[in-house]
Amino acid sequence: MARKGENIYRRKDGRWEGRYIADRSKDGKAVYRSVYAKTYTQAKQKLQEAKETSQKEIEKKYLPDSEKEFSEFLYRWLEYIRPRIKESSYVKYANLIELHIDKEIGAIKLGSLNTAIIDEFINTLLEGTEEIAPLSAKTVTDILGVVRNVIRYINGRFQRVDCDLSQITIKKEETRMRILSREEQEQLIRYLREYPSPMNCGIFLTLFTGLRIGELCALTWEDIHLREKEVFIRKTMQRIQNKRPEKPRLEWGSRTRIIITPPKSSKSIRHIPIPEGVAEVLGEYQRHGNEYLLTGKENRYVEPRTLQYHFKKVLKKSSIEEANYHALRHTFATRCIELGFDIKSLSEILGHASVNITLNRYVHPSMELKRDNMEKLSGLIAE
Repeated sequence: MARKGENIYRRKDGRWEGRYIADRSKDGKAVYRSVYAKTYTQAKQKLQEAKETSQKEIEKKYLPDSEKEFSEFLYRWLEYIRPRIKESSYVKYANLIELHIDKEIGAIKLGSLNTAIIDEFINTLLEGTEEIAPLSAKTVTDILGVVRNVIRYINGRFQRVDCDLSQITIKKEETRMRILSREEQEQLIRYLREYPSPMNCGIFLTLFTGLRIGELCALTWEDIHLREKEVFIRKTMQRIQNKRPEKPRLEWGSRTRIIITPPKSSKSIRHIPIPEGVAEVLGEYQRHGNEYLLTGKENRYVEPRTLQYHFKKVLKKSSIEEANYHALRHTFATRCIELGFDIKSLSEILGHASVNITLNRYVHPSMELKRDNMEKLSGLIAE
């Protein structure tokens, strides 16, 4: 029997149960929840705590939007876009919200959020503080992009927020991409041919196709067609963080996992013709099923991080200055331009969404090429 006014009962299994009203349905009916404990005292304490928490949630639920914290809308937006984006994108956005946005401006009431607050937040991220190191322009640009999307989501579904973020700009960092010189490329090719292995074969393939590292790691022999001299790219591999979906807020552990998914865009799904010499090298490792190119086995792959480590060892043994694996993709694009490839074909081979990406990010004409082009003007000089 319950003690008067407490709604705490002893169950047949010996445990104590405390019931409380957690909410009310749309028609006004009470929605009950229960807490359980081994003793009456424990049940009473847990019931009191549950009632207090429930009351706060109810008060929060019926607050006007202007009185709710920005944090609530950050996570609402995150769950709204989740079915519409790739899992890796969701993890990226979740990290930006959890580690930066919610931490710094999540507690601000929606009615108080304005352009000046966002501008100050962005400047703090760029400049850093005594406790926090400055972030890169690329990371801050991504953060600002998330904030813009959340504000757009709020304006379309809740209330208008006094934020004009069109005037907040971030100066892009000028980063010079490492490109292998022709001599370095020849050195690398000699090493790869002198020390043959499936992984070195993959590096060789990247030099002559510009594959992304994740695309190469996911490449299996069913998508390599030597007779047609063609490689079909339709998968990519990456390591992402695990999320614990049962928690009300994002809780990240150190555990990660490998996922294989379609590439970053529809343009990245592509057929790449390969030169005769590359087909001959691939033929030395040929399989006919789902075996990964980099291992020759179905049940064992090489993840991007491992391939990156291997590549750095290869460069060291080849006496070539250190470079990131992505430099091979830029090197491929640069060599293609030097050899007179048309930009449209190159853009499609690289799997870019537009020709502008190829021109602005991947074309790095060498001084030799610039000099050759300038010499063409010599014919205009009257003797």
